[in-house]
Amino acid sequence: MAQGFTPIVEFYGANAALLNQRLMHWSHTDTTGIKTDRLELTLNIEGLEGLPSLNGKIGLRVGYKESGLVEKGQFVVTQRTPVLFPMRLMIVATAAPFSAADTTGYRQRRSASYGPTTLGALFRQLVSRHGYSPRVAPTLDGIAIAHIDQSNESDMAFITRLAERYSAVTKPINELYVLAEAGRVNSLSGQLLPDVTLSVTQDNRPGDQSFITAKFDEKSRAKYEGCRVTWWDAAACKQRVVQVGNTPFKTLRQRCQNEDEARAVAEGELRRVGREDLTLQIDCPGNPLLAAEGLLLLDETWPSYMQGRWSIKQVVHTGDPATGYRSSITACGLSE
Repeated sequence: MAQGFTPIVEFYGANAALLNQRLMHWSHTDTTGIKTDRLELTLNIEGLEGLPSLNGKIGLRVGYKESGLVEKGQFVVTQRTPVLFPMRLMIVATAAPFSAADTTGYRQRRSASYGPTTLGALFRQLVSRHGYSPRVAPTLDGIAIAHIDQSNESDMAFITRLAERYSAVTKPINELYVLAEAGRVNSLSGQLLPDVTLSVTQDNRPGDQSFITAKFDEKSRAKYEGCRVTWWDAAACKQRVVQVGNTPFKTLRQRCQNEDEARAVAEGELRRVGREDLTLQIDCPGNPLLAAEGLLLLDETWPSYMQGRWSIKQVVHTGDPATGYRSSITACGLSE
């Protein structure tokens, strides 16, 4: 998708006319895990009689006049803050099921035990009761879980913890709920998100529409090249250890039920450590294709130590008359 020069933001659904006519500033935070996608709007309400009642779902599309709009999902209003002189209305909306009403009890704390089961089957069980259509990556679907407890935690927290245990990520996308490997979350159409390529222009100066700035951070903590996980051999009444990779090893405190589960946890943790040692923050021209858990490709115009593919952890898209349409990216190194 080629970039254009004329940014467009379009709302649909409830109160679409009011939002499209009176929008002054917008911000869309696209993220993963226990955090929710968030939409923040500022409206000019000068001349309106009373405070507008905003109910229902707000849909968002963003892009450029020259290249078209990209669907960014639907949100439910959770907060309204009126401001006087000048008359403004600040709106916060979040992606369902993170609405204030929480009719399905997604954030309600509960305790339960599961197993024997598989990661895919348990994920489907958890998200289906909240009205979502689950999508599970084939590589994660059949991972065996002998036993696991949900202990006084919400389904939201438990799903996130379950995914992190196997270095996977979860993402609600409208009516879908996706469980996938990092960097491989499906788009709304069910196709893998394409790599988004960024290039640095020769005359990269602040104030230009194409200006890009970046900050690279390599964590100073010791690097791990292997992982150890213990499991309980009930037949031998003995604790055993699974090692994946090479020294130095990272030893996890958790104990698994069997060797297969321990190996899956160790392999997932080793992938996670490899990715999260490196962090990149970029501020660039707005690009609607940038999405959390999508892949970012920095080409040969970047310094050699930044070139290559990165896994996007969060993107904050903003639109403002003063700064235009910009995207702020937080990405981690991707283990190939």
